[in-house]
Amino acid sequence: MEPMQPRTNWTFVTNHARILAMILNDPEVRLRDLAGSCGLTERAAGAIVGDLESAGYLTRVRRGRRNHYEVTPGTHFRHPAEGHHEIANLLHLLVDLTPGAGAAADPSSKDGDHRERHARA
Repeated sequence: MEPMQPRTNWTFVTNHARILAMILNDPEVRLRDLAGSCGLTERAAGAIVGDLESAGYLTRVRRGRRNHYEVTPGTHFRHPAEGHHEIANLLHLLVDLTPGAGAAADPSSKDGDHRERHARA
């Protein structure tokens, strides 16, 4: 019997969760930036944003030439094993882990809408 090779192409956090956390951190983030941070194409990032929007996890409003996103408060995990838990705690953890999140991820920041944005998720 051959030794089993470790699987190295998986992660604990899905691109859907990563993108939703990035949107929570910056509601006007561009698809290009979402894609770059996740190692995806813009088309794939756009499809994920569409998935999240159609599932009710976020809303998208066009403001001029930019999209403005808002994470829907009180949403729950999709899998039945975790379905009774809100996703807010995971999103907050991911936002806090985001490199360079700066003032937006710092609760003591003078950025007044940080706490409001996090409270809404």
